[in-house]
Amino acid sequence: MILILTAGFGDGHNTAARNVSEALSRLRPDMPNEVVDLFDLAHPLLAPALKQGYQMLITRAPSIWAGIYKKAATADFDSGPDILIALRRALGEVLKRTRPSAIICTYPIYPKLIRELADQGFPTAPVYTVITDSISIHPIWMVSPSDGYFVADADSRKSAISVGAQADLIHTSGFPVSLDFMNPVDPADATTPHGQILYLPSTNARHFAQTLEALRPLIASGVKLTLPVGKHASRLYLYITRYIDSLPGANIEIIGWTNRIPHLLQTHDLVICKAGGAILHEALAATCPAIIDYVVPGQEEGNAELLTHHGCGITTKTPQETGEQAARFLADDRKVAKNMKRNMQKLSEPDAALKIAQHVLDTL
Repeated sequence: MILILTAGFGDGHNTAARNVSEALSRLRPDMPNEVVDLFDLAHPLLAPALKQGYQMLITRAPSIWAGIYKKAATADFDSGPDILIALRRALGEVLKRTRPSAIICTYPIYPKLIRELADQGFPTAPVYTVITDSISIHPIWMVSPSDGYFVADADSRKSAISVGAQADLIHTSGFPVSLDFMNPVDPADATTPHGQILYLPSTNARHFAQTLEALRPLIASGVKLTLPVGKHASRLYLYITRYIDSLPGANIEIIGWTNRIPHLLQTHDLVICKAGGAILHEALAATCPAIIDYVVPGQEEGNAELLTHHGCGITTKTPQETGEQAARFLADDRKVAKNMKRNMQKLSEPDAALKIAQHVLDTL
């Protein structure tokens, strides 16, 4: 049994956990694995509110979240009230039930809880941490040592060492994206006369509406716009219907909940998205250039830097700039987008989840 510990604050931790689980099952179908969100177990009533509060802070009060994020770098969990007691108790029950051969953490703090439970005689196992930060890794990942670390790239490896990770325990694997990114796509799906824009909205409704307006000249000229709205469908419905009605005959595809994000990224010329760890690494895996229209201060700055530093994407500060950059990416037969795709091929790691899974299995 391999235990995978995660937490649903943002998409990156759960995405990494889910994809490593899938890779383990593919490589060793006879070896059971289980993904557990300890916050859901420890705080079944409070966890949904905590996660909703987190989403609200990063979208509506990012400066407040930036302060919390910075303060967490010097947090001392060994003094003052024991705020981790419920998580520790929940983890102890999981360890007694599963008796794992290995533990993979995609969220920080958990290695500390495992060490404390081991000191109390609970059954534990080697601990491996999949760090979902890029380039600027938060010190909280090193609050307790692990037996191995997996990071996305060489720059993240340097950052992990700078905050305390032992160099010979760090493996540069790439971020564990879905194994679907390894599937070939039909070239016909990626070929359109005017280009294809994938827009993954995550900002407030006003910013979303202004971005649509900034893209209007492109869409009116024949560029296809694909909008997977998912959980944002209800709050954006009015803006989307008005926009479609104002552009009769435009090539606009609205998608609700979908598992086709890998295919969509592989077949579009660019993606407009926030600087989330999961989505930007998915863009890298698919070699889909990114226009990053929102960066959570502190937490996501390293993710954005990973792409911009290597010429794989750009950040924009206004919807108007997003529209202008989208036009630039697609101009001259998509010259800028094609150059960025070539840059991304050097960093693309669609098999990262398999690398992580194989390493853990090899140590059993």
